[in-house]
Order: sequence, then structure tokens, then C-alpha cells
Amino acid sequence: MIGTNFPLPEVAALVTMTHPEMLPTMNIGETIRNYRLQKGMSQGDIEKRTGLLRCYLSRVENGHTIPSLDTLSKIAGAMELPLSQFFSDPNHSNGSKGLPQLSDDEVRFLSQIRRYSTSLNDSDRKLVLAMVKKMASNSAK
Repeated sequence: MIGTNFPLPEVAALVTMTHPEMLPTMNIGETIRNYRLQKGMSQGDIEKRTGLLRCYLSRVENGHTIPSLDTLSKIAGAMELPLSQFFSDPNHSNGSKGLPQLSDDEVRFLSQIRRYSTSLNDSDRKLVLAMVKKMASNSAK
């Protein structure tokens, strides 16, 4: 959609990441469990493939702990899924119909942006978005 008046999917994702109240709620542990069961795998299977302890996997699936992005990547690899699969929810559109799935690199990039954006004020957030828009429009030429 570069060159149109519509925001880029990455920009829309950035806006929702800097305003968590706009994000849909998600239980990553439940998501992991659902994919694991769909694949017919046990927590022990994931443990063997990742080296993560079964008790840790249980704590993640039950929502007692939230895994890092690196740990999520290991779990996704063990299930032979792209990491981005954990962040897509076909049942919850939240106004994002027709947007492409984010790649693993895009998920990592947006996670980094989110980490640093929490300390930015509204003015700085607007400046960052303006710079991203400018860079995106320049790369389309």
C-alpha cells in the first residue's frame, strides 16, 4: 500500500503497540498449548526438541510465566511453525482484515520498537511515525 493514503500495516502495528489498550488480549500459553495439541505433541516432545524443562512449559501454558521471544522461537521451531504464527489469531480481526501476516523479522523488529517506545512521550512517538512514513515513501520511489 506504499504510495497511498492508507497507513502501512507496520505503522498500524506500531501505533497499537505504543497504545496497549488498543491491542487485542492474547494468552500466549493457551496459543502454544493449542498448536501443540493440534500437532499431537506432548510437553515432553517439546522438552526433547528444545531443552526447555517440561515444568517450565507447563508454567507457560498455564499463564504463570511469559516466555521471551527467543524461547518462543525455540518452541515454534520444535513444532515446525513460523514464530509469527503465535501472534496471528484468525478468530480476532480487530479491524485488521486483509492485512498480511507478519514475518518473524517483522515481529522481532516491532518487539524492539515496543520495548523502546514505552519511554517515549506522545510528541516523540509522532516524530518516530513521521520518520517511518518518510522512509517508507522514499523507498517506494
